[in-house]
Amino acid sequence: MIDSRKSIWSWALYDWANSAFATTVMAGFFPLFFKAYWANQSNVTESTFYLGLANSTASIIVAAIAPFLGAIADRGTAKKKFLTLFIFLGVVSTGCLWMVQQGHWQLAATLYVLATIGFSGGNIFYDSLLPGVATKKKVDYASSLGFSLGYLGGGLLFAVNVFMFQKPALFGIPDQPTAIKLSFLSVAVWWAVFSIPVWLWVKEPKIYKPIGIVEAFRQGFGQIRDTLKETRHLKVVGLFLAAFWLYIDGVDTIIRMAVDYGISIGFPASSLILALLLVQFVAFPATLLFAWVAGKIGAKQAILFAIFAYSCITILGAFMTQQWHFYTLAVMIGFFQGGIQAISRSLYSRIIPPEKSAQFYGLYNMMGKFAAVIGPALMGTITLISGSNRVGILSILILFVSGFIILLKVNIKEGEEMAAKYLSS
Repeated sequence: MIDSRKSIWSWALYDWANSAFATTVMAGFFPLFFKAYWANQSNVTESTFYLGLANSTASIIVAAIAPFLGAIADRGTAKKKFLTLFIFLGVVSTGCLWMVQQGHWQLAATLYVLATIGFSGGNIFYDSLLPGVATKKKVDYASSLGFSLGYLGGGLLFAVNVFMFQKPALFGIPDQPTAIKLSFLSVAVWWAVFSIPVWLWVKEPKIYKPIGIVEAFRQGFGQIRDTLKETRHLKVVGLFLAAFWLYIDGVDTIIRMAVDYGISIGFPASSLILALLLVQFVAFPATLLFAWVAGKIGAKQAILFAIFAYSCITILGAFMTQQWHFYTLAVMIGFFQGGIQAISRSLYSRIIPPEKSAQFYGLYNMMGKFAAVIGPALMGTITLISGSNRVGILSILILFVSGFIILLKVNIKEGEEMAAKYLSS
């Protein structure tokens, strides 16, 4: 039943389930283990390049298939089946990391790419189930509940995995590499088990007749074409999307490459993992506080402030030398990470035609999937060319500065007026 407590909580628990992959695997142990165990330990710049390439490859694949998956989500009645398919892909690929032997970085990178596709692809269908879970009256509550449970669930399992890594003997684990491999296995189990409620108690709304794969592809292309035509008339939307693509790419790159960078400049793995835990638990209350700040100074100003903060974080990161520097930057990232994503989404809703919100959010989500395509590849390439990880991380400034400049040109008032005029025409 729509708006029921059981369906809302069952839906939100999937965020609790898959956030374990985002924290323990994507941001935490995979970059750590990839550099120290699977890749060439004697050449940190080379392993950074490989990791950046893997992240970018996964992002490109997901971005390429997102419109077609979105067409299926919008027009088909197989959302839960496709969600299950991507969960299966993500869970199995993550679990298989347990079996990858030392030095086999190619297999590790391939499984990571597949798991990331499962994670990101599943989110498309997970999001598409929200209208069938909550009405407009409770949709903000349901969405926020999922967001909150994601931070909490991902952080809790990550904390357990960190403890396993630091004190393996207490768990009867022979060594730290085995502890990290077991953490990948725990993520797979966690992801699978806590995905059960969304399958059992979330009903899929049947609005359209089912369509075939060929028709879904056709509609996917058509949706992109139609939306791009609309953005020509709503130039403010196109300008905002360009800014969003750049600065959110920078944000995602820092999330995915921070641990790799810390290892490359000589920080111990334990301090980097603790820093990630700081990010996770600071982000939950800080995101709510950032929303309050945005209400006081305006959404656009809040995003600009967050981009400026991320630019400062990037510069400070290039020159940090002490472990406490990394902890300080982790707190700063935790404050802005959730806020810049949440406020960007709400600001976008103000400048698009309300009767075509699904179409425009399809483009927004596609741009989001393209995020972390340029950044990791840019950082990895500059690191490889310059031979310096510090120069590599400074290259991310290009994304933040470009996004900041373009966002400055976005006239929110004009966008709101154009959206209203579009509605009345």
